[in-house]
Amino acid sequence: MNDPLTNAPDSPPDNPTPAVQGSLQTYRRLLGYLGPVTTAFLISMVGFILYALTQAAFAGLMQYLPAAFDGVAPAGLDKAATGLKDWEQALGLDEPENVRNFLPLALIVIVTLRGVGSYLGGYYITYVARHVVNRLRVDVFAHINRLPAGYLAQRNSAELLSLITFNIEQVAAAASTSIKIIVREGMTVIALLGYIFYLNWKLSLLFLVLAPAIGAIIGLTSRQFRKYSRRIQDSMGDITRVAAEAIRGFAVVRGYGGTDAETARFTDRSAYALKQDLKLARVNEISTPIIQWLTFSALAGLFWFGLDPALRGDMDAGTFLAYITAASLVAKPLRQLTQVNARIQRGIAAAESVFVILDEAPERATGELPTRPLRGAFELQDLHFRYPGAARDALAGISLQVQAGETLALVGRSGSGKTTLASLLATLLPAPPGQLLLDGQAMESLQLAALRRDIAYVSQHTTLFAATVRENIAYGDLAGADDERIRAALDQANALGFIDALPQGLDTVLREEGDDFSGGQRQRLSLARAFLKDAPVLILDEATSAQDAESEGLIQQALERILEHRTAVIIAHRLSTVEQADRIAVLDDGRLVELGSHEELLERRGLYAQLYQQQLAD
Repeated sequence: MNDPLTNAPDSPPDNPTPAVQGSLQTYRRLLGYLGPVTTAFLISMVGFILYALTQAAFAGLMQYLPAAFDGVAPAGLDKAATGLKDWEQALGLDEPENVRNFLPLALIVIVTLRGVGSYLGGYYITYVARHVVNRLRVDVFAHINRLPAGYLAQRNSAELLSLITFNIEQVAAAASTSIKIIVREGMTVIALLGYIFYLNWKLSLLFLVLAPAIGAIIGLTSRQFRKYSRRIQDSMGDITRVAAEAIRGFAVVRGYGGTDAETARFTDRSAYALKQDLKLARVNEISTPIIQWLTFSALAGLFWFGLDPALRGDMDAGTFLAYITAASLVAKPLRQLTQVNARIQRGIAAAESVFVILDEAPERATGELPTRPLRGAFELQDLHFRYPGAARDALAGISLQVQAGETLALVGRSGSGKTTLASLLATLLPAPPGQLLLDGQAMESLQLAALRRDIAYVSQHTTLFAATVRENIAYGDLAGADDERIRAALDQANALGFIDALPQGLDTVLREEGDDFSGGQRQRLSLARAFLKDAPVLILDEATSAQDAESEGLIQQALERILEHRTAVIIAHRLSTVEQADRIAVLDDGRLVELGSHEELLERRGLYAQLYQQQLAD
């Protein structure tokens, strides 16, 4: 059923069902981030305690007001009747005139201490919260970069970005403003309740009678808050994903008249998020007045019972005034505590989603070191590979040997398994145990970081960063390369000419995804990065697909130079680019169906010859 206000469905457009943890476990994990900022946290607690005590102290001043107002010392200040404390005697509070002078000064002192406590508590809890959130955000980003490629391939990048930005910011809100309110106002409630119990514990038991009802309401609303907060976070991931897809693919959206469809898709996701926000607000706005009603009902009872001399006991007018003032002051911080509960639960739900990512097993970082120097001889022994959740194998029973220094081309129809095989050889996918060897060592047993230093991989999807040309070519482990080596790599990739034509040359800062350049130019920059790495194993996945005929010829010349004395695996859609390969492996439906040189495969008149003739005809 649709909501009449938002016309949004009750269920989300997509149905994410992430595993979540209990609130107590989430609290404990968040507290684990307090270690480096423990001192600041303790300072904030001292500030909040000081703030809370000033509230009780303000209520305590009220007991002296009747003496100053009437000009007569009441029984509560009559030394003979009740006895005064030493400090009260020293201040002469048994005299009405002294009380009149004491009250303004005491009020100024209390307000000053209140301000100091508010600053210490507010600033240092914000300091703690922002440091915790900063560390949490960095941990999440670093962990995502260590997750297996297969996991990242299954998750939408926009959803992960939403988690790093929106979800963690919800934790920040809960850990700063919300924690400040819950700690400060919570301690204020404790201080005030402690004071009224000190004055008359029997009368104050009325508050304890209502405590279970208030606790039950808070518990019920907290569960609702977390439920709707999780939905809001999921919907924000959907909103980010839809927006990112439409913005990145604006050419397709405009060219195929998809503007209205994308707007409708975005509106649908946004309406669902709006509906969940309104549900959360409704629960919050219902629970707050109910708790307020219970609180003031207790206050009404205090007035009624307190005016009964039998229940009031030996409290005089001044003490009763202080008692009622303290009890009345409980209402405001209690209201703030109930109102902030929604934000706290949003932070908890956000933290749960963050910890779900942090609990994902990272990519294996241990293993044997590859033999040095690496020769680059691969052996595939009845290799099978299936993606998680897939109905069938992407690779089925491939047996193949790639000799050290050999150039092997992988060809076949779309979906035949070429990119999967290249990703396995490049260690971007986990190697099945015992089925893939490198220099006689099982690849699943080798240390991935050390292995990747000897493999240069160029994907069909060019990745360039919003950094200088120099930083894009000399990236990561290559950052120490000098300009001479960088220029040589650009020259090998036939990219030096258009880079030198730029006003700032190597210092030119690229726009997002390298949009300054054409597709062919971006591919050549990606090739230059691989040339600079100068690794003994080179894997190219459609790395020349965006080149025109002239540039492709120059790239082929560069490849011939760099392929000398290296093991290379090349995927190419245009078969003319792999004619000079030592051997060509033809894949079809995840199986190896043909293997041989270009001439040998043409003579067999099999699938390769058929594909080759089709391309010639085209």
